Order: sequence, then structure tokens, then C-alpha cells
Amino acid sequence: MSRNKIQFQKGLSLVEFQELYGTDEDCRAALFKWRWPSGYVCPMCGYDKGCEIKCRKVYQCHRCHHQTSLTAGTVFDSTKLPLSVWFLGMYIMTQSKNGVSIMEMMRQLGISYNAAWRMRHKLMQVMYERESINKLKKQIEVDDSYLGGQRSGTKRGRGAPGKVPFIAAVEKNKEGHPVYLKLGRLAAFRKEEIEYWCEQNVVSGSKVVTDGLNCFKGFASAGCLHSVKRVGSHKQAVMEPAFHWVNTILGNLKNSFRGTHHVVFATYSHRYLAEFQYRFNRRFDLSSMVSRLAYVAVNTSPRPEWLLKLAEI
Repeated sequence: MSRNKIQFQKGLSLVEFQELYGTDEDCRAALFKWRWPSGYVCPMCGYDKGCEIKCRKVYQCHRCHHQTSLTAGTVFDSTKLPLSVWFLGMYIMTQSKNGVSIMEMMRQLGISYNAAWRMRHKLMQVMYERESINKLKKQIEVDDSYLGGQRSGTKRGRGAPGKVPFIAAVEKNKEGHPVYLKLGRLAAFRKEEIEYWCEQNVVSGSKVVTDGLNCFKGFASAGCLHSVKRVGSHKQAVMEPAFHWVNTILGNLKNSFRGTHHVVFATYSHRYLAEFQYRFNRRFDLSSMVSRLAYVAVNTSPRPEWLLKLAEI
């Protein structure tokens, strides 16, 4: 049996990671290159001449004399953790197929639980914002699902308390293989919710296939070519060829979440979904995931803890 090239790709080994980002100086050099690829630029006046005050680890503009640190104005802003710990956290999050829990990050990084929570949620927020840019196109499989299991003594099925509704959409290439994934949390499975989500995440005119759930008519309202494949509610429905890839990915997602995360998804589900989506969409090049995430993080504005904990809309 031939080996799957994606599953058996080399990735970034821990030894290679340590050679690239093993010290704070290595991490600072990498962040400087990603933040200012053409050299230092003052964030206050835009002047491109300045000097580094090494004893304070800040850069000063020659024109306006504004001083800024390498991490100021980025996701790493005001952090008390060494950059090498941040990079190791990014390595753990991106190189693990099923993700890693906050408790496990706390133990592996040797930091407090609160520090691990802040790091993880800041990086997941970076992933969420980065993933919101691209749109699906051409051929797309869509299915509905829930996060959160059944609770004893409560209502079963749709609308049960503790369940978080979301949809999974998979873009396929000409050969019918999955290329790109979108996961979106919804307030409820309503037509207007689907229509709004589609407008934000799918290119108009794309071919979308769904099951017979009434809310999916929102895809047609948003300008997509919507086709319906009715599969019923029996267990064999997951074997329907029209939804092969989206059902496979949903199965992998739920197995991953069940074995890794022990959280109440009603609060921060959009970030956990974005993390899974981020790793899936970059699965063809595991070795570059740390550098790509760090690049986006250093070019993302600060996300303090109070902002991370705001209630979702």
C-alpha cells in the first residue's frame, strides 16, 4: 500500500526547531525580519532611519525620537514570557495533528495555567482573523453539526442546551479532493444566518451541495448555485458520496476535540474551530507553519486578556 504523501511529510522536527528558534535572540531576529522586512520603520511617523538601544531593547526613530520595542503593537505586546517560550508554544500548537490542551501547554512550557490560557487564546485569535480573509469557491460540500454532547436529563437533538451549532464547508479541486476548509459558528440554523455566512465566506456563483435542511436555502439567496442531496437522518447518511469529505473532516474534528479539549465550547468555540481549520488548510507544508503563524502574529494588533474574554456576538 502506497503511503499518503501529506501524512508522511517530514514536517519540522524539534531538533530543527531548536536550531532555528532555540534562543530569544534567534526569535528576535526572525520577528524583526517579519515585522520590518526592509529595515526598521517608525510606527509613529513612518521614518525609516533609527537606532537600537540595546540595553533597553527598544528602537528609536531619528526624526521624531519615538521609542518602540520589537513586540509593541503586536500580539506579543506587553508579554512577560520570553519569545523563545512563545515560539515553542506555536510549535506545539501547529505540529500536533490533534492539537494540544491548555493544561498540556502549561506543563510542556513550564508556565502558569493563566499564562498558557492567554498565549493559546491570543494565537487562536490570530488564526481566526487570518482564516476570515479567504473565501471558498468552485465546488463546495456543506454539512451542519454541533459542538458539545448530550447532557443527562435535558432535551435531545436540535436546540438542546449546551450544544453549539456550526457548519463545515469544504472546497474541492477538479479531481474531487479537499483543498480548503471553512468552519463557522452560527447562532442557530436559520436561513438568514446561512445567507450572511455565505456572503462573508463563499464566492458568489460557487456550486454548493447540501442536504435538505431548510436553512441551507440561504446559499441560493446569497448568489450560489445550490443543489440539494437528501440523505435522511439514518446513520448510513454519513456514507453518502456527495458529502464524503465534509463528513470525514467532521469526524476527525470531533475525535480531535473529544480527546484533547475539555472545555465548554459555548464561549470560545469560534477560536477552537479556527485552530482546527488553520492547521487543516496548511497541512501541505507542516515545516513552515511556525514561521507563518509567527509572521501573522507579529503583524496583528494586540489582543489583551479583557478583549479575549468579551462575550461573543
